[in-house]
Amino acid sequence: MLAGEGYALALLGRDRVRLDVVADACDVPTCVVTADVSDPAEVSKAVATAVDTLGPIDLLINNAGVREQESTLPWEADTDDWWRVLEVNVRGVVLVTSAVLPAMVERGSGRIVDLGSGTGQRAEPRYSAYSVSKSAALRWLDNVAAGLGDDSRVRVVSVSPGVVRTDMTETMWGDADAVEFGSLDPLLRFVRRFAAGDLDHLHGEFVHAVKDGY
Repeated sequence: MLAGEGYALALLGRDRVRLDVVADACDVPTCVVTADVSDPAEVSKAVATAVDTLGPIDLLINNAGVREQESTLPWEADTDDWWRVLEVNVRGVVLVTSAVLPAMVERGSGRIVDLGSGTGQRAEPRYSAYSVSKSAALRWLDNVAAGLGDDSRVRVVSVSPGVVRTDMTETMWGDADAVEFGSLDPLLRFVRRFAAGDLDHLHGEFVHAVKDGY
């Protein structure tokens, strides 16, 4: 969608092969960088490479996310696995945002979208790490927005796409064929409008993208 809007794209992930497939499908300038978002050195290097290759980052989308490997009650979870979810879903957002945001503030322009989840708004005892991580990431965004202030030309928002089918979600709720997965179209429409500056009044908000609006 962003390629279709003419954005040059810096694609960050851990799997170079999969990133190259995405880059090849986008008829715009691209920069592929591999990094673990929970590693400060890797994040700093990746962001520097993206900026050196494509120029200043105007739009950041924090989309990296994992859940615990097994569905289990909070006190029965593998604590290392549980904490790894927090490292990716919270520390990752903090590290990437902190690597990109200062330049946006200095330029006086930029937009950041965090991929949130309704799971962060309620208890989800079988996926407590994921629930806690999404709650914490939203509170981080609240603080970023408050620090920027209402008059800032740098705008941030958290948006939930609802229950959409991904490698992560298709096994979260049992038999994937029995789950009613939604479309990505509302999310894409929202990101397009936010990136264009049409939704700056939602600065600092959590938004659930739905069929007929937000």
